[in-house]
Amino acid sequence: MNNKDIYESPLNSRYASKEMKELFSPDKKFKTWRKLWITLAQAEKELGLNITDEQIEELIKFKDDINYEVAAEREKAVRHDVMAHIFAYGTQCPKAKPIIHLGATSCYVGDNTDIIIMTEAMKIIRLKVLSVISKLADFAMEYKDMPTLGFTHFQAAQLTTVGKRACLWIQDLMMDIESIDFCLDSVKLLGSKGTTGTQASFMELFDGDEEKVKKLDLLIAEKLGFKGVFPVSGQTYSRKLDSIFANVLSGIAQSCTKFSNDMRLLQHLKEMEEPFEKEQVGSSAMAYKRNPMRSERIAGLSRYIIANTLNPAITSASQWFERTLDDSSNKRIAIPEAFLAADSILNIYINVADNLVVYPKVIEKHIMEELPFMATENIMMDAVKLGGDRQELHEKIRTHSMEAAKVVKTEGGKNDLIERIVNDPAFGLTINDINKILAPKNFIGRAPGQVKEYIEQQVKPVIEANKNVLIGHSELTV
Repeated sequence: MNNKDIYESPLNSRYASKEMKELFSPDKKFKTWRKLWITLAQAEKELGLNITDEQIEELIKFKDDINYEVAAEREKAVRHDVMAHIFAYGTQCPKAKPIIHLGATSCYVGDNTDIIIMTEAMKIIRLKVLSVISKLADFAMEYKDMPTLGFTHFQAAQLTTVGKRACLWIQDLMMDIESIDFCLDSVKLLGSKGTTGTQASFMELFDGDEEKVKKLDLLIAEKLGFKGVFPVSGQTYSRKLDSIFANVLSGIAQSCTKFSNDMRLLQHLKEMEEPFEKEQVGSSAMAYKRNPMRSERIAGLSRYIIANTLNPAITSASQWFERTLDDSSNKRIAIPEAFLAADSILNIYINVADNLVVYPKVIEKHIMEELPFMATENIMMDAVKLGGDRQELHEKIRTHSMEAAKVVKTEGGKNDLIERIVNDPAFGLTINDINKILAPKNFIGRAPGQVKEYIEQQVKPVIEANKNVLIGHSELTV
């Protein structure tokens, strides 16, 4: 058998980054288990249990040297992964063997590890969201003054600017950063709670000394870089935490989908494009095509994340009393794949945001096809200033507009509304007069100022605070 003979998740083989795949690897999990056993032993020693420095040093010596073969063989016999790894660690550390996992239950390593890994994964996601924001902010400032058609219901509406539209994408991601930061700021470890969360085993170990048992929880959290532990729990931490993390990832996926859909529509209009490499093939049949495959991939993977959010939600809602085990098999898939998929879409988003292509001439052409209709109010007001009758002019503009629209829609001709108005003596306006009115910059309102204020006041401070860790470039794996 070779690696082409068995199924492999595309998130692993095609999409996710090396750092995210490593984070959810078995090696990371089992090394974190050993880190937690060392932390538990250190904290118990500090609180007076009979654990020696020599035992702890022995544990530290083998913390990254996991004897997988021994663990696998033992698991065949005991059918319990935690007990198998305790046994394997003990064979390497005979002096420390009696105190490994002292007073703990399986969830001490399993649940705390899950929280640690989810937290580290969310920090990677945060960095990548900020990297996208940084690139879009530069783009928004560069194009803050460039008029473009706005759309409501995908029908031409008042003008906006290319940069202002980018700010809509940025603002969604900034809201995601707020959600990420709240999540990271409030996350807690399970700590050392025992089989039903009562810490009874630790009360036994510490001869009923409640203060020491409480201190044990806090010491573990402190040593692992967390602010605290869940104050109450069953055997597990509340699975609502998984649902909260998944909801944050869903929010990011929603933001990414909004961007990807806009890009696909803009690429159809030929106003903007995602990057397209020199030798890239758009279609196996139609060689001329430049399909927006990056944006389509963002949309597809985002849909998976949004739908997957139901898994942790239902798992959280379905837990019985102090614990059941129907959570385990589901969260083994749902949580890692949510992070791998979010990582994947952000890698693509960074790549696209770094290489957006704008076609000003196409944008201008589309504006001028629609602007005459939008400018009729301004034209009418200038004609009134020259002595025209507002009611008469209104009716004439209505008639001219209907006729011009008929030429465009039924005959496939160009919009000749301006020529009709210039040729109507009731308006008294020359083509130069109307061209001044039709300058697109007259129709973008405060868009440039909004971009400048938003980027400088809201976005740049966040980017500056993280500028040393932002990702400069992202290559697609396929």
